[in-house]
Amino acid sequence: MIHLKPEEISSIIRQQIEGYEITAKSEEIGHVLQVGDGIARIYGLKDCMYNELLLFENGVSGMAMNLEEDSIGCVLLGTDEGISEGSEVKRTYQTASVPVGEVLIGRVVNPLGEPLDGRGEIRTNKRRPVEFLAPGVIDRKSVNKPLQTGILAIDSMIPIGRGQRELIIGDRQTGKTAIAIDTIINQKGEDVICIYVAIGQKASNIASIVDVLERHGAMDYSIIVSSTASDMSTLQYLAPYAGCAMAEDLMYDGHKDVLIVYDDLSKHAVAYREMALLLRRPPGREAYPGDVFYLHSRLLERAAKLSDELGGGSITALPIIETLAGDLSAYIPTNVISITDGQIYLETELFFSGQRPAINIGLSVSRVGGAAQVPAIKKVAAPLRINLAQYRELAIFAQFGSDLDKSTQEMLTQGDRLLATLKQAQYSPLSIEEQFIILYAATRKCLLDIPVKDVSQFNKDLCIFIKDKYPEMVETIKSTGELTPRAREMLRQGIDEFKKRRAIPLGDDLSAE
Repeated sequence: MIHLKPEEISSIIRQQIEGYEITAKSEEIGHVLQVGDGIARIYGLKDCMYNELLLFENGVSGMAMNLEEDSIGCVLLGTDEGISEGSEVKRTYQTASVPVGEVLIGRVVNPLGEPLDGRGEIRTNKRRPVEFLAPGVIDRKSVNKPLQTGILAIDSMIPIGRGQRELIIGDRQTGKTAIAIDTIINQKGEDVICIYVAIGQKASNIASIVDVLERHGAMDYSIIVSSTASDMSTLQYLAPYAGCAMAEDLMYDGHKDVLIVYDDLSKHAVAYREMALLLRRPPGREAYPGDVFYLHSRLLERAAKLSDELGGGSITALPIIETLAGDLSAYIPTNVISITDGQIYLETELFFSGQRPAINIGLSVSRVGGAAQVPAIKKVAAPLRINLAQYRELAIFAQFGSDLDKSTQEMLTQGDRLLATLKQAQYSPLSIEEQFIILYAATRKCLLDIPVKDVSQFNKDLCIFIKDKYPEMVETIKSTGELTPRAREMLRQGIDEFKKRRAIPLGDDLSAE
């Protein structure tokens, strides 16, 4: 038996008191006042933050949206089964965030970053808040590098630069998603990570898009963020912000170029309207809440070309908006047009007349991309837009069947062949050198004696011939993007030789520059 002296006992007690740590932690707990339609009103969380995640008794998370004087309006991120009046709610002290990092590449996830592709959990410790402040002017750099879509009409007349926000707008079933998917497919080997955000789409549509991307090898550098039409409006609202957070991690930390497609922001605005009305926020025009402009502006402003000090990465945004009966002056279309750096307008009439992609060149514009366009394409495509505008005007007079002089007939013939040249099948993007060859032949009036129905095949065969016979010229365009006098001369010789082989006389104005 050990006998301790009184002073030793007091010493031990003193040490134990000094080493004692208070492990109890105060928790702020609230209670549900009412719940229903994916919305819960909570009392008692007076220090709750906007967008903070709250934890309910049934294990479901919610996101605080309305911070009122005596209660909190919270949107649920799961089922309200098991939640009732009086249920306890705990603060998490964290705002909504998603897992990020290159481990997500090749995966299909929901807006919370949970996998939907059955390929196991996503192992990453990196998370990023879904809401994040857009980079300021000092942190940005001018758009100076093209993002090739592989679509001739876009790359020649409505070019997109890395870091730009280009809106794709048109009625339903006019090929908006097709343009976005073709652009993603064309990024193969371009060191661009692509993120496709589906908002309120049919699950079958999303599955078919994933299948197309897998068949073309595009899932190797793509992430799909999927919120289907059957998902809660909360998840549809979160989807684009979650996709943007994933893109920002790759841009800021990975110094990568990222392409993000929001398909589509019309459904996103509708989901937000539903949430806002359920939260009893005052409705404005067309029942949308007053901050619906800020909803999209704070999202699209996060697309940027970063300065060299921040690594020079970029996010290029391709938001999609669906119009009703071609009405560009509706509330959401005008909002997003004013936020973006240009738009590609797709027209139903052109689509059904067989002009695909059905781009209305007159109403489409790129306010930035011209500064980043490949010089050779920019030079050779310069007369294209004005020639098509003149053709549209003349075509109206030609309908009356009046006699036309030779120059007018030639302009109509040339216009028909330019339109035929701009037709392009889906999933068949063109490389820079192929675009250059096709545009050079078309704008230099080399197709005047080719029947319109044969133009597409002629262009295809011409590209194969030039690549085979003049690889030096093709490599010059591919590597430098510049149209050198030697390259121009070789191309002129190549077209001349190809047309002779086809036993077709030369175009009237082959030598015109």
